[in-house]
Amino acid sequence: MTVRLPADIPIEEYPKPEIFVDEAITLVNETAKKGLLLRVMGGMAIYMHSMEYETLWRNLARLGTKVFTDIDFVAYGKQRNELYDFFQKRGYKTDPRFLYQFGKTRHIFFGGRVPMVEIFYDQLEMNHTIPYKGRLEVDAPTTPVAELMMQKLQVVKINEKDIKDLIVLIRAHDIGMDDHEKINLNVFDFVGLFNEWGWYYTATMNLNKVKKFANEYPQLSQEDKTVVSGRVDKLLAHIEQKPKSFKWKMRAKIGTKTMWYNPVEDW
Repeated sequence: MTVRLPADIPIEEYPKPEIFVDEAITLVNETAKKGLLLRVMGGMAIYMHSMEYETLWRNLARLGTKVFTDIDFVAYGKQRNELYDFFQKRGYKTDPRFLYQFGKTRHIFFGGRVPMVEIFYDQLEMNHTIPYKGRLEVDAPTTPVAELMMQKLQVVKINEKDIKDLIVLIRAHDIGMDDHEKINLNVFDFVGLFNEWGWYYTATMNLNKVKKFANEYPQLSQEDKTVVSGRVDKLLAHIEQKPKSFKWKMRAKIGTKTMWYNPVEDW
């Protein structure tokens, strides 16, 4: 098949942001009717989970011209084949080359109601790994807020778009020890931050960038800056005070002299 990437689609043909959101919710609901568990993640999920701060999101020019390029989902690998069939029947197609290269860990679909859909299975394995076992049942239609944060924090070469997403997410959600509209501090244990120094290093580096950028953006009110900075400080304080494993301490001695993250292949 001929793959038509989002960048190849002219703006006059490009789906509006509300089409992406509607399709994401529709797909989550329709798969649920078949007993399948699908959750939205990524920047679009942050937008969906922080609608009361849409004005801030827009003021940060996070929306851009095409706004969203795809819908990112996560699901459990045991439902991989059923989800593949479901998306095929919905008009989404994939390229055999992607199936051969990524089929076990993710599916990439094109040409449906939105230009591209990606489903990750069981975990997000990029610069660092985020496992989702037992976590997809916690929230809907997106993954829990804490995992939305970690998905951005794991990016070693984080870009300004990701930082803006994090600013909005942290502004919109308080910090606590549960998942009820909060950033659950237990997430750092879930993903292994206190056992893997590299994960710790990337996450804390990016949290400090979030605080720096938030304080520099004129689009943020003084209250916004105070809240975001205070919550970042709270996250960093929690990370620092938690005990670290022997493995973590040994790796910390090496630091950044050797690569502390997984390089990501750009398909």
